[in-house]
Amino acid sequence: MLKLAKESNSILFDYRIPLAEAAASESHDNGGMVMNGLPISIYAPETVGCAVVDSSGHTAAATSTGGLMNKMTGRIGDSPLIGAGTYACGHCAVSCTGEGEAIIRSTLARDVAAVMEYKGLPLQEAVDFCVKERLDEGFAGLIAVSGTGEVAYGFNCTGMFRGCATEDGFMEVGIWE
Repeated sequence: MLKLAKESNSILFDYRIPLAEAAASESHDNGGMVMNGLPISIYAPETVGCAVVDSSGHTAAATSTGGLMNKMTGRIGDSPLIGAGTYACGHCAVSCTGEGEAIIRSTLARDVAAVMEYKGLPLQEAVDFCVKERLDEGFAGLIAVSGTGEVAYGFNCTGMFRGCATEDGFMEVGIWE
């Protein structure tokens, strides 16, 4: 990245990484909450994902990326690649967020379905296996729902914004483990 900046005679600045003084003052304003070493307040809404199942057991998934700051020209992220950041089949629906290159290398969303299909694991165990064993490097997380309505999530970073609602009125939101 530095080489590209020097060659183009420009400086690329990620506005989400605060200056040291700003980070210190912001950490007092939000109760000192941090995520991945940075104040929680610098995180703007980014990836939005959805995994759903209907009353007949049909699943669907959608993922909208927040993008990557200062990405290489021509870079394609994981969200539009079916099987990497988004996947749905008869076993489950999965939507991923995180470092796209790691998600692409592991075809993370498809792997959850494959582990359910070929290893016979329930959804949460398949999610845990894929996040811990199949994700080679990088931070990532995912939400998933099975064709039977089981809801699961997994991530290997400090936190992941997520929520769940069911037709019987159950609702849950979370950030941390």
